Amino acid sequence: MAGHIQDRWFRTETDPSGKTARVRTERHGSGLRYRARYIGPDGTEKSKSFPDRQKRLAEQWLAHIEADMSRGQYVDPLAGRITFREFTERWIAAQTTEMTTQSSVVVQLRGHAIPYLGSRPLGSFQPGHIRDWLSELQRAVPASSYRRVIYNSVSTVLNAAVDDGHLPKNPCHARSVRPPELSRHRVVPWTSARTFSVRAALPERYRPIVDLGGGCGLRQGEILGLPDDEVDFAAGWLHIGYQVKVANGHLVFSPPKRNKERDVPLPDRVGEVLKLHREKFPPVAVTLPWLRPDGPLVTKQLLFTRADGSGAVRRTDFNTRVWKPALVKAGVLPQPRPGERHQAAREHGMHALRHFYASVLLDAGENIKALSTYLGHSDPGFTLRVYTHLMPSSEGRTRKAVDSMYEALAATADGPQAAQSA
Repeated sequence: MAGHIQDRWFRTETDPSGKTARVRTERHGSGLRYRARYIGPDGTEKSKSFPDRQKRLAEQWLAHIEADMSRGQYVDPLAGRITFREFTERWIAAQTTEMTTQSSVVVQLRGHAIPYLGSRPLGSFQPGHIRDWLSELQRAVPASSYRRVIYNSVSTVLNAAVDDGHLPKNPCHARSVRPPELSRHRVVPWTSARTFSVRAALPERYRPIVDLGGGCGLRQGEILGLPDDEVDFAAGWLHIGYQVKVANGHLVFSPPKRNKERDVPLPDRVGEVLKLHREKFPPVAVTLPWLRPDGPLVTKQLLFTRADGSGAVRRTDFNTRVWKPALVKAGVLPQPRPGERHQAAREHGMHALRHFYASVLLDAGENIKALSTYLGHSDPGFTLRVYTHLMPSSEGRTRKAVDSMYEALAATADGPQAAQSA
C-alpha cells in the first residue's frame, strides 16, 4: 500500500525494559483521528484525514491512490479542487491563438459554460455533469451547429485540465455523452433574381459588395478589408491578403481566415463595376492595428468605408443598418414591427453570396479543387461536403452527353436515321 496511516489519538512508546505500549496523545478524543499519508509523484507528501472508526476507509483511499499511480491516472487531490472557472480563466490568459479567434472562444466559455459549470471542482467532474449542461445548453442555444462549437471549446479546456493533472480523464469523451449533432442543413443558394434584388436595395456605395461576394466568393471581412492595390485589373485577379475583424471590441487588420492568402479570378464585369465604384467613391486611407488592438499600425487604401468615409466598416453595424434593411426591401425578410429588431436569419447573411458564387461555378462545370482554392477553404473535401448536392448529377451529365452526340449526328447525312435505314 502506498504510504501509511497515522493514528493521531495514540502513539507507541517504548519503556526502559524494551516493551512497547500504546499511549494516548494530547489530541485523544478530538478532531479527525486517522491521517492517511503518502508521497506523490512530485516528491511531496500528501494526506487526507478520516474520523474515528473509519480506518478502513483510510486504507481504501490509500489503495485507490496506489492503483491510480500504477495506471498512470493519478490526480493530486489539491489540483482537483481548482474550479472550472479558475482553470478556464487561466487557460484563456495563456492562449497564443489569433486574437479574433480567441475572442470568440472567450464569448463561448464565459457566456455558456462558466455560468453553469464554473463553480464545480475539476476533480469532481463526471459524465453526468456534462450531460446536464448539454441539456441546459440546448434550451439556451437553438442552433445545433453553435452548440457543437461551444461543446468543443469546453472539451478543449478539459483536455488541458487532464494534461495538467487536474482530473484523470475528460468527461466529454465518455460514451454516454453525445455531442450536439453537426448541422445537416443543405445549402440552398440564392437565385440570380434574389441576389441582384438585394444588390439594388443597397445604398449605391455598397452595391459592389454583392459583386465581390457573388462574383468572386469573398468573405464579408475580406470585402470590407480589400485594399485598392490588391486589385489587378489588367491581369484580372484579386489578391486576398487582408480582412477587417473585431478583436476585443476593436477593429483590426488581419490575414484571411486560417492565414490562407489566395488569388481569385476577377471577372471582367466585376472589374468594370469596381472601376466605376472607385471613380465615384475613391479609396480611403484607413489605419488599423495588425491582429491585436495593441499591434503595429497598418495603413491601407480601402475600397469600402463608412458612409461618411471616415474609417473601416464594422461588420455588426453594416449588418444591422445596411444589409438587413436591404433584405427587407428586396422581400427576403419581413418588415420588423416598430421597436423590434429585424428577424434573425443566418442563412441570409452575406455568406449567402459565397454560396451563390459556388453554385454558379459548379453549374458552369468548375471542379471542386479550383472552387475550394477560390473560396479559401483549407480542404477541398470540406468544399465537396458542403456543395456536393449542387454539382450536376452523373445521370444529368450522361443525358446531356448522349443528347449532344445525337444533335451532332443529326447535322450530318450519316445520323441515327441513316443508320437505321441501312
